[in-house]
Amino acid sequence: MLRTHTCGELRREHAGVQVRLAGWLQHRRDFGGVLFIVLRDRYGEVQVTFRPENKELFDLAYTLRGQDVIGVFGTVVMRPPDAINPRMATGEIEVVAEELKIFSRSDVPPFPVEDEITAMEDTRLKYRYLDLRRPVMQKNFIVRHRAAMATREFLNGENFLEIETPYLVRSTPEGARDFLVPSRNFSGKFYALPQSPQLYKQLFMVAGMDRYFSLARCFRDEDLRADRQPEFTQIDIEMSFVEQDDVIDLAERLTAHIMFKVVGYSLKLPLPRMSYDEAMRRFGTDKPDTRIPFEIIDITDIVDGCGFGVFENAAKNGVVRVLPVPDIADKVSRKKIDQLTKLAQEWGAKGLATAKISENGFEGGISKFWTDDFKEKFCEKLGDKFFPNTILLFGADKPDIVSKVLGGMRTMLADEFDIINRSEHSALFVVDFPLFEPDEDSERGITPSHHPFTMPVEDDIPLLDENPLAVRANAYDLVLDGYEIAGGSIRIHKPELQRKIFNLLGISDDEAQKKFGFLLEAFRYGVPPHGGIAYGFDRLVMILAGRKSIRDVIAFPKTTAGQSLMDGAPSEVDAEQLRELGIKIDIQNTDDK
Repeated sequence: MLRTHTCGELRREHAGVQVRLAGWLQHRRDFGGVLFIVLRDRYGEVQVTFRPENKELFDLAYTLRGQDVIGVFGTVVMRPPDAINPRMATGEIEVVAEELKIFSRSDVPPFPVEDEITAMEDTRLKYRYLDLRRPVMQKNFIVRHRAAMATREFLNGENFLEIETPYLVRSTPEGARDFLVPSRNFSGKFYALPQSPQLYKQLFMVAGMDRYFSLARCFRDEDLRADRQPEFTQIDIEMSFVEQDDVIDLAERLTAHIMFKVVGYSLKLPLPRMSYDEAMRRFGTDKPDTRIPFEIIDITDIVDGCGFGVFENAAKNGVVRVLPVPDIADKVSRKKIDQLTKLAQEWGAKGLATAKISENGFEGGISKFWTDDFKEKFCEKLGDKFFPNTILLFGADKPDIVSKVLGGMRTMLADEFDIINRSEHSALFVVDFPLFEPDEDSERGITPSHHPFTMPVEDDIPLLDENPLAVRANAYDLVLDGYEIAGGSIRIHKPELQRKIFNLLGISDDEAQKKFGFLLEAFRYGVPPHGGIAYGFDRLVMILAGRKSIRDVIAFPKTTAGQSLMDGAPSEVDAEQLRELGIKIDIQNTDDK
């Protein structure tokens, strides 16, 4: 037996017990001829003492270096009162070594294997196995494990079946580029890695499985960012004979269960619901962080005759809105306002109008143009949000531009000036999304906001012919702390309605058959009303672990360029592999940067 106990479990009640431990040497200290080491494994760390009386053992221990892998046999003893270390869970005891075995030696690592490091992320990713050895990273994966176990526990109790879906699938349009896998047996043909199990989970409903879930791997060849990777995991859920309220109720209870089991947080249910239009108007985004204690206020209806022509002109064909940010006006310099203005222009605005509220009322910026009547109306609009040391940021343009600018400013400034209560979590459902959105590049000028299998809100179905952009989707997103952590919809189960949606999108019957034929064929044989939701599992774990990037909760992630620095993927393959697949690389058209 290489070990009888783990390094983190020894306590005062183990005093006098002989133990075998194994792990990595974290620290070594020599105090007056007595050698102390800290031995660490996944479960914690413990101090081991080597005394000079056993010269052979002591001399061997003296050769140890950081991250050597060793085994120790010894006796647990109580530390003297003045040597107790309250920062260690095992700080009341130590192990006096009687035997030492060196399993393997370590070179000097490229960065310290400890929580507080300054290594660049590229270095951490190149030596990911060392990065994962750090306790802070291991805690992230304990959170991930517990979240997965809590998911399975809850859904099993709700009578769901966990069923796997295939990784090698037919390429179907789902909004992002597919990763393609060439077929050796069918030259010139390709599998695709699934962007999601969408069509397959709907087939499970046709098959009568009734309640399905999986922790599904998904693959999308798209540009990356902090909360996006080319391969990621979903908690994928589909249910038969349900309406929107049924799916939302289940998702609320699942989320509350995971949060309580993993981090002990009690999420108050039922969660608030907010329409897409309200979210965009009040927060400038469809994933609002409602922990931020200020929001956007629409003032379009009071700007006529305000004295500032830009507002008056914008109100004729657009909107005028203000973002009041409290308690920071004295910290926002002219230089900062210039930076914000430049950022607003990068986001599509013509500029950024500003003003401040001081003890004497409105001052600076555009407030010098305002009439007294407008100031009075504006104070009424602000209501209890009118107080000194507030900076006012204005947007006057088309609604989507104003939302993008002020919504982005709201999140950025709250983060920069730490105006978020991070000890709390805030969750809500956003509903009533538009079924379609404008798309100048498509044949009909519209594209699905979600996917073409989303059921319209029943009351809006008559609008499909006359005004499709006004049709709401029977879809819903779950937002946690300003992140969309889940999204889903009720699906179309009537073939005639599905054909109508395809036709609106410019997808002919022949094209629909070519792209989705296997699903449409299945729909000929009796389809239950069904719907579902899919969680971004990595994103949820990131939030619960208190991290800012999903790369910290994915074992072997890619960089923002889609590379794996540790194993060198993507890499070239030899000519024989290409020949077997019938593939020839056109170097002239290959970007080899």
